[in-house]
Amino acid sequence: MSTPRPVRNAADVAAASQLARDFFEVIRGRYPEMTDLIDAYLVDQDFEGQLANFASHFNPPAGECLMVDLDGVPVGIVMLKRYSGAVCEMNRMFVSEAGRGRGLGRKLGEQLIAEARALGYREMRLDALHRHVEALPLYASLGFLPDANPPAFSRSDPNIISMRRTL
Repeated sequence: MSTPRPVRNAADVAAASQLARDFFEVIRGRYPEMTDLIDAYLVDQDFEGQLANFASHFNPPAGECLMVDLDGVPVGIVMLKRYSGAVCEMNRMFVSEAGRGRGLGRKLGEQLIAEARALGYREMRLDALHRHVEALPLYASLGFLPDANPPAFSRSDPNIISMRRTL
């Protein structure tokens, strides 16, 4: 079984970027009624711009991206980026269909938490959509609790669940 590794070379950046795009395709399929909102989020976050400048967003000192392989094929990612001060954000945890059911999401989450600590972050937050039935129990088992003071956008949308944990 593969161990998550930092994404540093061009081939890994290309694979991680494709997995991030695949994640949003899965989200669009699960939430067809929210396609416009998802597309607006991608524009607002400058998703493609972040991927084009991958290292500045998802490499130390402010961020990280971990990828995991199965039989030499990239099947999972998780991204970390600075949220504010000593708070970081877990983003885009995704394991493709081929990698599911093998504990790879847990490995990615555990390793990302360790990397966040090493980068000096003291808290980690995340947002998930309410039908992320695979991810929500995983996040809870990794120590995430409901965010008592979620961002305004998630307070106003019952479909968004904000979670936070101390590192």
